[in-house]
Amino acid sequence: MILQLTKNIGREEAQQIADSNKAFLIDYKSEKYLITGSSMKEVPQQLQDKISEFWVFENDNQLASRKFQSETREVKFGNVTIGGSTKNTIMIAGPCSVESKEQIVQSSELLTSLGLSTLRGGCYKPRTSPYSFQGLGLEGLKLLKKMREQYGLNVITEVRDATQINEVIEYTDIIQVGAKAMYDQGILRACAKTDKPVLIKRGFGTTLQEFVQAAEFVLSGGNPNVVLCERGIRTFETGTRFTLDLCGVAWLKEYTNLPIVLDPSHAMGYAYGIPDLTRACVAMGVDGLLVEVHPNPKVAKSDASQQLNHDEFRQLLSTLNPVAEAVGYKIV
Repeated sequence: MILQLTKNIGREEAQQIADSNKAFLIDYKSEKYLITGSSMKEVPQQLQDKISEFWVFENDNQLASRKFQSETREVKFGNVTIGGSTKNTIMIAGPCSVESKEQIVQSSELLTSLGLSTLRGGCYKPRTSPYSFQGLGLEGLKLLKKMREQYGLNVITEVRDATQINEVIEYTDIIQVGAKAMYDQGILRACAKTDKPVLIKRGFGTTLQEFVQAAEFVLSGGNPNVVLCERGIRTFETGTRFTLDLCGVAWLKEYTNLPIVLDPSHAMGYAYGIPDLTRACVAMGVDGLLVEVHPNPKVAKSDASQQLNHDEFRQLLSTLNPVAEAVGYKIV
């Protein structure tokens, strides 16, 4: 249940009320809210005169529910806003991993030349094998910071585990919680304490309910700037790396108020299918795309098969604008 406190209640009293009712207290749009579990279905008698409005839910998808807020939340990625009524589809692009200064400079110059604003690049890589490239770590974060300073780009990178969450928060503009880290409550609770945008990727064996509840960890901790990213789930199919769940995206659009980003690169796993899949994503009218692009994919230290080269990315981008316009959106 979500309960909106009356305006005459100050912060200190609100916290006392939250503590006595074992509830979360958050500030959202100049109002104070108590968040309890979905098992509560009625306003407690002792709170009757302290509540101006309340919402009852069937499950613990509450702050992210359109039942609580009917319009999609607005989230700012630097100077670009997605969600709400913006009709913006943000293109987030860059290499799977930050590998060198030369590589990330070339990537930054590509985005700048195309008028794009947001650079992705992994620094702490949650690899399946211990023998695979694990990322440059702090050195990579510092390179991303330089790209922001030199080119005016927003930077997004993935947090692998709770041991370096503070470094990622410090150096990046958008925090990416990866598919393998989606259940890490240490990461989620740390993300709740910042107001930076948090992009949460769906685990490849995760239900939609579990996916949204990961977002609830961040929202209930006080950070309203959460974005969901569908990147493919594991099915019986072996011809592609994963299966992009566009049915799930339709469900998220209908029942949640969070902006939605799609990652066709990880879903497909092979560069040949990325352009068609990306166009299909844009046709759904989503809030963002996450596409892996490398100056020379053949020598990439991670996920070489799914990264587009710069010419391929330019060609793809030129075909996306008509699709976006057809559904009333704009690629930014």
